[in-house]
Amino acid sequence: MKGIYLQWFGYLIITGFQLKEILKKTFSNVNKLNQIEIWLLSIYCGIAIIWLAYNIGSYTSYIVGALSFSFVFYLLVLLWLFKRNKNGQFFEDKIKYENKKISAEEIELIITKLAIIPDKKLFRNPNLKVSDIAKSLNISSHQLSQFLNDNLGKSFTLFINEYRIEEAKQLLLSNKNYSIEAIGYDCGFNSKSTFFTTFKKITRTTPAKYKKEKSQKETT
Repeated sequence: MKGIYLQWFGYLIITGFQLKEILKKTFSNVNKLNQIEIWLLSIYCGIAIIWLAYNIGSYTSYIVGALSFSFVFYLLVLLWLFKRNKNGQFFEDKIKYENKKISAEEIELIITKLAIIPDKKLFRNPNLKVSDIAKSLNISSHQLSQFLNDNLGKSFTLFINEYRIEEAKQLLLSNKNYSIEAIGYDCGFNSKSTFFTTFKKITRTTPAKYKKEKSQKETT
């Protein structure tokens, strides 16, 4: 039994190393976990809980291990059933682009075309959609979404918000007559709260603090 628990623990260590990027994202306020990452993390945590329960069973009761196994098993089954009913297929994110990989030439072309976003300030449109950008780039929405997810590891919202925040950072320092709220609207955010929340997630500080700190550095 000790050999089994030791092998089990080794599996947890190796798997934890393989999932280190997902574990980092769990504690990050910028990048959100997708469905597949949530599923993998749930399985990993569930197995870790079962391992811990069986190891402390000798100090408490053997039934702790069995109960923890049952609890985790039913929890994962319920999670799978919920996502299956909601999306029709739980692993939709995984197989979405499975058979349609973007070639290296297409990737380079898309990267070149993306320059139109900052050049024409397309991000300033608060109602901007994937289809709008795809149309401007003369590619399909599916292809653009695939590029953002597979090659940049970002959602469309985060991708556009990063452009908006960069614009906001420049306006905070150059337009002293603009209020912070007005700058947020001018950069494409449709509410003050969304602007403040997104700014803090990406820069780790508030717009007011960012403006104050940068202004102090310029004067010294």
